Amino acid sequence: MQKKLYRSTTDKKVAGVCGGLAKYLNMDPTVIRVIWAIVSLFAFVGVIAYFVCTLIIPEEQTDIIDVQ
Repeated sequence: MQKKLYRSTTDKKVAGVCGGLAKYLNMDPTVIRVIWAIVSLFAFVGVIAYFVCTLIIPEEQTDIIDVQ
């Protein structure tokens, strides 16, 4: 089975990029968020990369069944 990168819909603070990346890399989302925050503080490229990832990475689909 091939892994795919998606933005998380359940583990998100802003747009779900870090949560999705953490799930894809099988890491703790807090570690990804801290690394991303440090990169963003020292180089504005982190903010730009987050914005680009938000636009490019699709949001994960949830299998919600509507029961009436």
